[in-house]
Amino acid sequence: MKTDIRFMNEVFRIVNGALRLDVNKVRNYSAFLADKLDDVGETSAAARLRKMLEETDHQLRPADVRLLRALPVDAESRFPLVEHVQFKGITEPPMHLSQAQWDVVHEFISISKSYGSIDNNELSGAMSFLIFGPPGTGKSRLARHIAKELGLELYVARLDGLISSFLGSTSKNIRALFDFAAKTPCVLFLDEFDAIAKIRSDNQEMGELKRVVNSFLQNLDTLGRQSIVIAATNHEALLDAAVWRRFTYRLALQLPSLDQRNQMWTDFSAPLTFSEKELNVLADLSEGFSGSDIRETCIRLKRRSLVNSRPVQMNDAFLVIQNLSLAGDENRCFAVQLNNKDIPEIVKILRERDLRLYSFAILAELLAVSKATVHRLAHQEGECHGE
Repeated sequence: MKTDIRFMNEVFRIVNGALRLDVNKVRNYSAFLADKLDDVGETSAAARLRKMLEETDHQLRPADVRLLRALPVDAESRFPLVEHVQFKGITEPPMHLSQAQWDVVHEFISISKSYGSIDNNELSGAMSFLIFGPPGTGKSRLARHIAKELGLELYVARLDGLISSFLGSTSKNIRALFDFAAKTPCVLFLDEFDAIAKIRSDNQEMGELKRVVNSFLQNLDTLGRQSIVIAATNHEALLDAAVWRRFTYRLALQLPSLDQRNQMWTDFSAPLTFSEKELNVLADLSEGFSGSDIRETCIRLKRRSLVNSRPVQMNDAFLVIQNLSLAGDENRCFAVQLNNKDIPEIVKILRERDLRLYSFAILAELLAVSKATVHRLAHQEGECHGE
C-alpha cells in the first residue's frame, strides 16, 4: 500500500511509543490507525494491523482494542478522572461564530492534523487551545466540534475526581491524567479549568492549590506535541499568568450579537413557525441571552406546543423569555426590565425602544391583548405616533 500522508501522525506516534518502550501507547495508536484505515476503505491493511495487535496480546480482541483502554482513576476513591464523550447518534445545532473566530478554530484544526509529524525541534509542546467566556456561549460544544473534525475521541477531565481531599493526591491525579492523554489518541478537554489553574499569588488559596498549578504547568510542558489539550473557563480573570502563556491558541466567546441571536432563533425554533418579523422581535427581546439560553427557550416552547396541542404563540415566547431572564446575571438581560411590570408599562418601554419593531400588532401578540387595547394604552402614555 502506498504511504498516505494522512496517516503519518499515527505512524510517528507509534514509533515514538516504541522508542520509549510504551506498549500502551503503541497499542492505542495502532488501533486508532486501523480505524482510520477502515474509514478510507483499506480494510485489508486494517485487518492485518488488528491481527498483529491480537497476536501480541490474546486478552485483546481486535475489534474492541479502542474500547479497552484503561481510564485513569483517583488512587484513593477510585473515582474516574475522565469521561468519554460519545458522538454517535448525537445531532448538534450549528456553531455561531464570527469569521475571525472561525479563522482561529480552522487554523488550530489544520495545524493539529499535521503537527505531530513535523520534524522541527523548535516546535515542541502539546497543541493547546484555551476557550473562555460567559456560561452558555458554546465552549463545550466547540471542543466537541474540534474533536469531531480531527476524528479523535473526546475525554473530559472530571474535576470532582481530579481534585482530591488528600494532600498531594491532586498532583498525582494530574500526572495520571496527562499520562493517559500522552498514550491515547484523543482530545483532552479541561472544563471549568480555573478550578486547577488559579493565580498562584492568591493569598486566599492554600499552598496545596498553588502546588497543583505548578504540577499542571510541568505536565503540560512535558506532554509533547503528539497530544491535544483544550481548556475552557467562565472565569478567565482567575487564571495564572503562566497558564495563559502555555496556551498558544486562545479564543474569547462572547454573548451573541443581534444578528447571531436572529440566526439562532431561526435554527433552534424549527419546526415552530415564527414569521421573519416575529424572529426579529424575539432576537431583540433576548438581548443578553447566551446561545444556550435561546436554545432552552425554544425547547420549552416546543414542549408547550406538544402538551397543549396547539401552535406556539408570541405570548408563549414572551413569557418564557421573561422567566429565563431571571437566571444568572440579571443585569445583562434586557427582558428582566419587563418583569413585574404591568401591561401599560411594558407597552411604554417597548415602544420607546423601537417604534417600528414593536408595532401595535406585535405588542398585541406579545401581551395577548387586542390591538385596540395597545393603541389606547400607547395614547394614554402620551404617544403621538400613529400606525
